[in-house]
Amino acid sequence: MNTNFTRRKLLKALPAAGAGAFSPWILAETSKPIKIGFVSPQTGPLAVFAEPDKFILEQVMKSVSGGVVIGGKKYPVAIVYKDSQSNPNKAGSAAAELILRDKVDLVVASGTPATTNPVADQCELNGVPCITNDAPWQPYFFGRKGNPKTGFEWTYHFFWGLEDVVGAFSAMWARTATNKTVGALWPNDEDGNAWGDSKLGFPPALAAKGFKVIDRGRMQTPVSDFSAFIAEFKKNQVEIVTGVLPPPDFANFWNQSGQQGFKPKIVTVAKATEFPSAVSAFGDRAQGLTVELMWSPEHPFSSSLTGQSSRQLAQAYTAATGRPWIVTLGFKQALFDVAIDVLKRATDRSPEAIRDAIVSTQLATIVGPIQFKKGPVPNVCKTPLVVGQWKRSGKSLELRIVDNSLAPNVPQQEQLDVLRYA
Repeated sequence: MNTNFTRRKLLKALPAAGAGAFSPWILAETSKPIKIGFVSPQTGPLAVFAEPDKFILEQVMKSVSGGVVIGGKKYPVAIVYKDSQSNPNKAGSAAAELILRDKVDLVVASGTPATTNPVADQCELNGVPCITNDAPWQPYFFGRKGNPKTGFEWTYHFFWGLEDVVGAFSAMWARTATNKTVGALWPNDEDGNAWGDSKLGFPPALAAKGFKVIDRGRMQTPVSDFSAFIAEFKKNQVEIVTGVLPPPDFANFWNQSGQQGFKPKIVTVAKATEFPSAVSAFGDRAQGLTVELMWSPEHPFSSSLTGQSSRQLAQAYTAATGRPWIVTLGFKQALFDVAIDVLKRATDRSPEAIRDAIVSTQLATIVGPIQFKKGPVPNVCKTPLVVGQWKRSGKSLELRIVDNSLAPNVPQQEQLDVLRYA
């Protein structure tokens, strides 16, 4: 190892790592650092989920620059950062490399089930502790054939669930006068199959709340032509659109909706409209779009690792990058809040000791309290969820909290506005 390779040089080198490359973030000279493997979709249609990664990694490096004490011994920390390329097969391969070649002690991953599930499966197969987030717990747990009676041995996850997003969306929709007819955009992937599931997903839950769902079935992404969906929605007088799509697919749908004169009152599509960079391309047509909001500067939590409040984290990100805060920022920080806390509490650096420390986690993080023993199923901890709406603030658009029915400790900022069309 080149001992003159400074942290700043490592930062500059990060973008070149790309596409699954090995990028070691070594924080101190040692022949035996404690290694954390990190898998994230740096490229491909989910790349926007990784936008905060470089900033968060720099924060983490500063926080553990003096090493961590595990079982009475101090170890320097290395983070090995790999790209899933927004592809489940590549995510699994990246995790396998981390485990078999890089010999990491702990794996973390984030950014939809396309990343979390194959990474967790590799860790479970190889007996390596793993912590993931930013994927609803049902696609994570049941998508991996999890058994609620036994759970998994090595893999742990924190995020909200489908019951939360259904509850938050429907509570917001119910406060606005509509015909309660909902058009669905659910792809044939881990998220779409879970959200559209006829027994556990949106359809039965919305039906119980008096909504009618127009569902043409699972679509194979990427989708370039949404004309058939739009025609079906117009035929059935759909006034609410929901779904869970990658940003490029939703962009096609929303642009074609404008071209074909489809004007719903409410559009709440998960994943696709969480990000400033994704919605800014729509111009005025971005204003009024709604989306699940798992973290914001308004969330009343702080990082156990850096001590920053949610607002301070958002401000630090904007100051460092020149970009507005992004919803995945808090969960990337929380991923390392938990990971570093786990290492500090482990009795030694063995996989079993690190796993046992994950199991016993009781930590206040920047996305809320994390405790895996409370369920709703083994290996899973739920976090709070609210709903945001993109609203004009001067020349820019900002996500404002318009429903906090499921998380009243997160302050609601404004009321929901129906979509307006020129």
